[in-house]
Amino acid sequence: MATMIVSASVQGPLLVCDEGLSVWGGVNPSTGEIIDALHPQRGHSLAGQIVMMPTSRGSCTGSGVLLGLAFAGNAPRALIFREGEDILTLGALVAGRLFGHGIAVLRLSPAEYDALARETAASITPDALTAGALTLLLAPAGDRDLELTAADRAFLDGQHGEAARLAMEIIVTMARAQSAPRLTDVSRVHIDGCIYASPAFLTFARGMADKGARVRVPTTMNAISVDHANWRVQGVAPAFGTPAAGLADAYVEMGAKPSFTCAPYLLEDRPGTGEDIAWAESNAVIYANSVLGARTVKHADFMDLCIALTGRTALAGVYLPENRAPRRIIDVALPDGADDAFWPMLGWLVGRAAPDRIPRIRGLEQAQPSQDDLKALCAAFGTTSAAPMLHVAGLTPEAGLPPAPEADTVTLGPADFARLWQDFNRGPAQVDLVALGSPHFSADECALFADLMAGSRVHPEVTTIITLGRDTLAVIGRNGVQARLEAAGVRIIPDLCWCSISEPVFPPQAKVLMTNSGKYAHYAPGLSNRSIRFGALAQCAETARSGLAPAQPPGWVTQATI
Repeated sequence: MATMIVSASVQGPLLVCDEGLSVWGGVNPSTGEIIDALHPQRGHSLAGQIVMMPTSRGSCTGSGVLLGLAFAGNAPRALIFREGEDILTLGALVAGRLFGHGIAVLRLSPAEYDALARETAASITPDALTAGALTLLLAPAGDRDLELTAADRAFLDGQHGEAARLAMEIIVTMARAQSAPRLTDVSRVHIDGCIYASPAFLTFARGMADKGARVRVPTTMNAISVDHANWRVQGVAPAFGTPAAGLADAYVEMGAKPSFTCAPYLLEDRPGTGEDIAWAESNAVIYANSVLGARTVKHADFMDLCIALTGRTALAGVYLPENRAPRRIIDVALPDGADDAFWPMLGWLVGRAAPDRIPRIRGLEQAQPSQDDLKALCAAFGTTSAAPMLHVAGLTPEAGLPPAPEADTVTLGPADFARLWQDFNRGPAQVDLVALGSPHFSADECALFADLMAGSRVHPEVTTIITLGRDTLAVIGRNGVQARLEAAGVRIIPDLCWCSISEPVFPPQAKVLMTNSGKYAHYAPGLSNRSIRFGALAQCAETARSGLAPAQPPGWVTQATI
């Protein structure tokens, strides 16, 4: 039977999305229009629609963007999924439970989903969905009993304050929707909801802080939307800078550490193998699970704070060992002469090949990727897949897990890389912005780029910017790398990253940007409305010096064989 996850009575036209969608970076947060340049439904609007998609993908910030769309009156009336989905579901739950904006969320079987997709409009009540001659009875989510401890019930009874009570209520509601048997402790949290994508983010955080919310476990913070100390001198308008900084301040007030990085795995204190954590920010989740062997589902914005206030989360998804097994094998070979652009391209392609399941990449056992290569792989994977992790045979700690019985095999070949190179390089060759640090650059990447720029300077008509975390900035400040980069004309900006940057910090005059990030190459056309070029870090350095992107793809893209 079809399941009602978040109840609301609505009706409207159906918008069927052929692929999952990242609402953050893929949808205009003011209008609801799909702006993901590579999505089949680009140009359609979610506003007022009953939206169907297999599941969501991409950024954990999607829950907050959905809430912002609700505040603006441009949210979908309902979301209907074929697979499990948490990010947009949580946004709909918060919108209805805390702010009175009803957005129904349903999950259908594949057969039910396909039948509904042939209709043009639908009507939904808490008990049934009707579309043309089709009627589906709806069962409430969470029929399975959820075991709660006395400590859990103390939160629900308000013994730790109103904010903590609301937090536990949201956790319990989502846990029942996930059919979790019980809750489990986490040792640390990473907050993603500190990006100011709309006033809804500040409304939520400020409201929880004013209710006395205080974190109970060590909590770090994602990149924010401004350089907290310098946004005024950078020319950011107070209408944006003040609430963006205020959002960050609200989380610090609640006890979170102002780490302001989208790469918390670069911090000195990072989680270990088998450690249960609760991270939001999609690239960080995938890296933590895949490379570190820690355990976290892809927590939605707002849920991250709820978990930080209680130290508890649903025992579901990849917290359970049996759910970490690969369900698709991806065969690929490392091309001769491949440079560091191979890894983000591979991540994007693997995500496209496994959009709804954990893959194991096979054939790279003799490769020697750096930690930064794996960072790029995980970040790009998160743009095209909803899965919270991947395995690389011979390289990642759990790659030896036996595949699920239904696991199948897919091969990626040279033609896949060639097509993606073309998609990532549709912009003109004349480049006026080199954008580095999505996710945040590591100290090693900063040093490497300084070496590549040694003895030269950024072209006078090209802006070159590295975004990074405060801790990394302190490291390169001590070891002299910061001085070398700045001597070459490179701008270094902490706290924010490319997925949260805005004008005038993003150079308004820039028309074409180049990046080495598969994640940003995917999101930048929609987020920045600029043309894109993509290449390895050495190519980015050459473009910074000359203002011209390479005219041809590297030899390994055009000549690779499997």
